[in-house]
Amino acid sequence: MIRQIFVNLPIKDMARSQAFFKALGLTFNPRFTNEQGASLEIAENIYAMLLVEPFFQGFTKLPLCDAKKATEVLIALSCDSREEVEDMVRKAVAAGGTTPNEPKDYGFMYQHGFADLDGHQWEVFYMNMDAAPAQM
Repeated sequence: MIRQIFVNLPIKDMARSQAFFKALGLTFNPRFTNEQGASLEIAENIYAMLLVEPFFQGFTKLPLCDAKKATEVLIALSCDSREEVEDMVRKAVAAGGTTPNEPKDYGFMYQHGFADLDGHQWEVFYMNMDAAPAQM
């Protein structure tokens, strides 16, 4: 069995969130998308379920975190090049996102990121495995 990962994220506005991620060139699976939840296809076997807050709340007894005020999770997403990292960040900012941190260059890894419309932080990075140190 090939494992899949589904990251569930609470959102405030379904139409606005879908427009944001479509502006990044990502797509949604229409079979698992409605007014309460949307299946964002990130890569083969990797998805983010965008769930409007009242629907998300039905899955937990704990209060929801306001991702604009506290960090709940950092979502790291690999890219094929430094250029792809910067292109994704540029698209995110153009679609209304923000860049909470400056880009970082570690030699073998280049990292930048964005916060989406609900404040969820996405760290996008390119790593040259041939240049990575043997141990970290």
